[in-house]
Amino acid sequence: MGQLVVQEFVTADGFAADANNEFRAYELLEGGTAEFDRNQLEWLDSVDAMVLGGSTYRMFAEFWPTPASAGEIIAPALNGLRRYVFSRTLEKAPWGDFPEATVEGGDAVEAIRRIKRETDGAIVLWGSLTLSEAFFKAGEVDVLRLVVMPVAIGAGRGVYPAGQAPALLSLTGANTYDQGLIELEYRVRPK
Repeated sequence: MGQLVVQEFVTADGFAADANNEFRAYELLEGGTAEFDRNQLEWLDSVDAMVLGGSTYRMFAEFWPTPASAGEIIAPALNGLRRYVFSRTLEKAPWGDFPEATVEGGDAVEAIRRIKRETDGAIVLWGSLTLSEAFFKAGEVDVLRLVVMPVAIGAGRGVYPAGQAPALLSLTGANTYDQGLIELEYRVRPK
């Protein structure tokens, strides 16, 4: 059975999106993140599928399966993953010259449970805060990987759903990378 991994980039003050529900902190970094990218590439060997909400899918599809991503070392691994797009408005989810993503238009929690049953390795969710909140609320998130960026924005939206009971996390790994990135990996303890 697969494990759902939520990997989110967050600011040093804990926000995964700004007050406009956008994340532009990455654009503020000066220089590349080659060390982090190499680690991501290694980690992607254990990932079988990606899960995206409709908005994140649109952003990813405009870059990753296009020639613009040719210089990105993780592009081949990312483009080789099975893809699921959760959307009630999309009928199709093309991915450049690669096979289309499967569109999941029904109950998101039931769909992720089915996807986890059908998958052996990790299933990663990037961005898609509304979707990750639904999965946290349902107790379906197994691992949380936070990539903390050396940027503070003062206000915005966090990763964990507001109003939820506190969750106890078990730290399973911590690494530092170029540009001041820190990745924290937590096992999400069942309720």
